[in-house]
Amino acid sequence: MNHPQQTGAEIIREFINCWASLDAAALAAYFSVDGVYHNMPSAPVAGRDNIQRFIGGFAANWTSTDWQILNIIEQGNIVIAERVDRTQLGDKAINLPCCGVFEMQDGKIKVWRDYFDLNTYMQGLQ
Repeated sequence: MNHPQQTGAEIIREFINCWASLDAAALAAYFSVDGVYHNMPSAPVAGRDNIQRFIGGFAANWTSTDWQILNIIEQGNIVIAERVDRTQLGDKAINLPCCGVFEMQDGKIKVWRDYFDLNTYMQGLQ
């Protein structure tokens, strides 16, 4: 995971695929120690340990998830990934269009801003 010869886009593809594991520790390992994860409808979460707790908390009820990349581009240390996150919570299926902007540093995610419509997610829970 996160080999120096990998491009930022390759690392982010691997990170997005890792979500299917629902392993908060494995996902948090993609971040720098002082990384930031900002789900735009919520406050940013700073620090790898806090990110791991945050992911573990909101994904705790997920039965499965599979994130489909629609488009991914990289320029310099920025990777932008347009996706549809297909998540199962018991018998509830949520297909959430998202766009993630990743700032990379030394093969790790320094900042991740994820843009999506919270109402789409909440309606899927009903």
